[in-house]
Amino acid sequence: MEEIKRQCTYYELLLSGLKASLPVGIGYLPIALTFGVIASSQGLPLVVIVAMSAFVYAGASQFVALNVIAAGAGPAGLILTTFFVNLRHLLMTATTSEKFRGESKGWLAFVSYGITDEVFSLIATDSRRRLSRPYALGVISLPYLAWVGGSAAGAVMGGVIPAVLEASMEIALYAMFIGLLVPEVKNSRSKLNVAFIALGLSSIFHWLPLLDLSEGWTITLTTLIAALFGAFFLGEEGTTYESD
Repeated sequence: MEEIKRQCTYYELLLSGLKASLPVGIGYLPIALTFGVIASSQGLPLVVIVAMSAFVYAGASQFVALNVIAAGAGPAGLILTTFFVNLRHLLMTATTSEKFRGESKGWLAFVSYGITDEVFSLIATDSRRRLSRPYALGVISLPYLAWVGGSAAGAVMGGVIPAVLEASMEIALYAMFIGLLVPEVKNSRSKLNVAFIALGLSSIFHWLPLLDLSEGWTITLTTLIAALFGAFFLGEEGTTYESD
């Protein structure tokens, strides 16, 4: 009887986590579809697209990676760029680990793999001081399946939809970057400054080619320099402000 009660509790908590993450999963689908279509249009095979979503599992950096790949950067440039784009995950996973005190390192590693910006917000803002394993499993599973499944569906669609429509969807890449950037810089002066620094560096590399660098390495160096400048020189001063 006790075993049956434990199983019922486990599935109730799992279902609760799935319900909590349902809006996130639904929101991931169109973005994942777009990623799959764009990746397919750039010549990446289905297995690579699915593996990229399954193992990297980071929407913004995957779109950045597509740009870097299209620009002809090598593995080193690709790894460095996506590393700095995803650097915030170190802080997010360190914060969410507080909700799983006493758990094994293996479990913490498993949970950290499923942390995205939206999943982080679900876990970090939960009023409970400690979250159970089945609940956490539900929270991270549905968005992950939606992202990987949506990427696979988009890759398949990319092979059958008209070429004109497929090409037009590439504008979604720029729309997504704008959608990610604007909310971040709207209430953060530091992030706005970093964005302008990156814009200035990118312009310098483009119009004043002092170094014979490929576009991929230009993206990598721009990201690295702007991020390091923001971290070491901007600090906390002026981090947030109220928009007029």
